[in-house]
Formats: sequence, C-alpha cells, structure tokens
Amino acid sequence: MSGALRSRALPAVCSVAVLSACAVGPDYRRPATAPLTRYTETALAGSTQSEPVPGGGSQSTVVGGDIPGEWWALFRSPAITALVRAALAQNPNVASAQASLRQARELRLQQEGTLFPDITGVLAHARQEEPLSFEGVRTPSLLFSDVDAQLNLSYTIDVWGGLRRAVEAAGAHVDYQRYELEAIDLALSAGVATSAVTAASLAAQIKVQQDLIGFEQRQLQTVRRQFELGGATGTDVATQEAQVATAQTVLVPLQTQLAQTRDQLAAYLGRAPSEVSIPALDLDAIVLPDMLPVSVPSALLDQRPDIRAAEATLHQETADLGVAISNRLPQVTLTASVGSQSPDFHQLFSPTNGLWSLVNQAAQPIFDAGQLLHAQRAQRAALDAAGYAWRNTVVTAYQNVADVLVALQNDALSLRASVDAERASARSLSLASLQYKLGGVSYLSVLTAQQSYQNASLSLLRARALRYTDTIALFQALGGGWWHRSDVPPPPPGLLSSPLP
Repeated sequence: MSGALRSRALPAVCSVAVLSACAVGPDYRRPATAPLTRYTETALAGSTQSEPVPGGGSQSTVVGGDIPGEWWALFRSPAITALVRAALAQNPNVASAQASLRQARELRLQQEGTLFPDITGVLAHARQEEPLSFEGVRTPSLLFSDVDAQLNLSYTIDVWGGLRRAVEAAGAHVDYQRYELEAIDLALSAGVATSAVTAASLAAQIKVQQDLIGFEQRQLQTVRRQFELGGATGTDVATQEAQVATAQTVLVPLQTQLAQTRDQLAAYLGRAPSEVSIPALDLDAIVLPDMLPVSVPSALLDQRPDIRAAEATLHQETADLGVAISNRLPQVTLTASVGSQSPDFHQLFSPTNGLWSLVNQAAQPIFDAGQLLHAQRAQRAALDAAGYAWRNTVVTAYQNVADVLVALQNDALSLRASVDAERASARSLSLASLQYKLGGVSYLSVLTAQQSYQNASLSLLRARALRYTDTIALFQALGGGWWHRSDVPPPPPGLLSSPLP
C-alpha cells in the first residue's frame, strides 16, 4: 500500500474505533420481580405422614435444596432410568432441537462476520479487437490486451452499533434455542417417567381386577349352591352374574389404557409400538423419594428453561430494537481497492502500473414513506409483547410449583384415606361373605361389600401412583436440574467474546 493510501486510511480507522464505542437502543436488563418467600398462599407442612403400603412413605421438603440432573434416578427404578435415557438419546424432537441449536450458533457466527471488512481478490484478463479506418479506407484492426489484479475492501462502519446489536440478537436466539432444547428434554423425561408410573399402576389395577373377577366367580358358584339348597333366590343368582359381568367390563378399559400408555412410551423412544419392547413395570419396585428439594422462588427464574427461553426472546427483541433505531441513522461505509493494471502479465506488478482508490460514504434515509419509523415502532411493540409473555411465564411457573406442593400434601391425606377405606372394605366383604354362607345376612349385603371393596382397591392403587406422578411434576416444575447435566456441549468461542459496551 502506498504512503498516500495509508495516510488516508489511518484517520478512517481511528474514526471507526471512536464511533464504535456506543450502541443505540436500550441495553438488556432482566425485569424486576417482587421478592417472594413462599410459593403457596399459606405455609405448608414440611413433611407428610407415612402409611404402611408401598409408596406410602413420608416426604419432607428441603427449602433451598438443589435438584440432581438425573432426578429420575431418585425413584430407584432401573426400568424408568433406562427408558428416560433411551428417550433422551432417540427422541426425534430432541434431535430436531439440537439441530436448531447448531443452526442458531452458526447464524450467530455468520452475523459476527458483518463486524469485519469484506476483502475480495480480482484477477481479470481481457482482449478486445477494435477496427480502424483512414479516409474511408478500412485498415487492419487493433488488438488490445488488459490484465487487472486488485484487492477490494468493503467495510460498514458500525457507527451506531446496529451491527453489534444484531450480533447480540443472534446470541440471544442461541440462548433461546438452548433453553428450548432443555425444555424439550425436561418435558420428555417427565413424560416418560409419568407414563412409566401410569403403566405400572394400570398393570397393578388389572391384576387386582382379575383377582376380583376370580373372587366374583367363586361367589357366583357359592350363590348357585345356595340356590340349589334353597338358601338363595333366583334374583340373587342373576344379581351375582351381573356383578361378574360388570367386573369384566371394568377390566377391558384398563387393558386399553395400559396398551395406549405403552404405545406412548414407544413414541417417546422415537419408535413405532411394533418396533420396541417396553419392559414390564412394577409399581411396588418404584421407590418414593423421601426428600424433596424445593428451590426458593427467586431461583426459579434461573432454573426453569421456559422462563429462560422467554427471557432470551425478550433479550433478542431488545437488541432488535437497537437495530431498528440504527437503520434510521446514517450508514457509513468505507470502500478501498489496490491493484495493478497492465497489457500483459509480465508487467502486471511493475511500480508504474499500480492503482488504488479509497471512498468514504454516508447514506441517510430521507424519504421512505415512514417505513423505517413504523418498523421501529413495530419492534417496540414486539419488545413490549415479549416482556408481558415473560411475566406470564414467570407467574405460570410459580403457579405450577404451588399447585404441585399442595397436591403432594393432599396426596398423602388421600392415600391415608384410601388405605383405611381398603382395609375396612376388605373386612366388610370377608364378614359379609361368611355371614351369608351361614344365612345371617341377605345377599344384598354381600353385593354392597363387593362393590365397596372393588372401588377401594382400585382407588388405593391410583392414590399410590398419584404420589409418584406428582413428585415427578414437582421436579419438572422446579426446572429438572438441567444445570447439572452436560448433555448439551458448551457453545464454541465466537470471534467476539467481550460483552457489548
């Protein structure tokens, strides 16, 4: 580069350093929230009472406790752990979110490239024939040859920080895709664990119902013998036959639900039901976690991936507002070229054939029928909408945790009532059956006891399963401990690692 070119380029470079020290538009800050000391309207008990049945253990909340990354392992079920890990590795939604994250990272790196000059090299060789004539007489044509070699530089000077705001927006979109991936992972792991518990509960209910059907069939034989001996009426026989049929009608929907739940587990694994064999799940083999870590409300803003995704969107809209503002201001570009031109290659780089140019240009929109102004106002509205969406996500998150905490308290009470009801109905059925054989009560008493025991047995299994599924819901509502996992690699270092001034 010649001395004249350097003398003109140096002031331009210095001006870039000075003018690039600021960026228009608001700097992002997380919105303020009211400090909360608890999730629920009233304070809840710190622990629940245990019951002598599987899944009936007491649970204590540890305020400020941290959730492990693989929280599903707390249920000590190898089948659930294997299903969750397989789903996270094979589910197509997870793979799609990972691809979207990779795309966002590449687009951010692409956007960072706009902060640097574009340099292109040109090598051209042209030949041209030009006919000549003298006093109307055509003479032989002349051949011209021209060889050009140039380096062209184009640089948009980020005077107002619009380009850096665009990079900031692209970085926020990377954060959004990261937390969207974490939200998908969390929903998937919770869905798999919940479906596994549901499948185990349905299998247990089917076993209980089959046992009840066997009992009802034995009762039918007893009633028929009583009828033959004159101790029962035809009505008693018909009633018991109807009871057996009714018990069988309860069994079929349970079998349908179990098959559909197993199909759902196959879908979580990214497979058709015919492509995978779901292991049998035993409700008694699942351990209820006795210690429940409950984050303080302020920590929920950093733990819930949906809140973090909504915040990343808010950050992106904030940066995009700076871009919209900068678009209304003068855009300054610097173009320069240096090279050589010669009629043949061997003289191309001769000092006498050098050429250069340097152009500084500022372009200011003067009339665009209000397009840029309305674009800025639209972006301002988008920013407001993102802010309200973030607040709604936060409120919904608090509601989720409060709902689950109350449910866990009431689940323990419901289990206690179910245990008492099942025991009482079992005793009632045993006594009614014995008294009926001895002729002490009518068959109506036996029928009532049968129906009560059937309902109580199924209700107990549902109450046990509900404690597991609501515990899963609590881990999900608190964010699922994704910050302890390394399933998503850290982003590669960008060309610019310093924060925006």
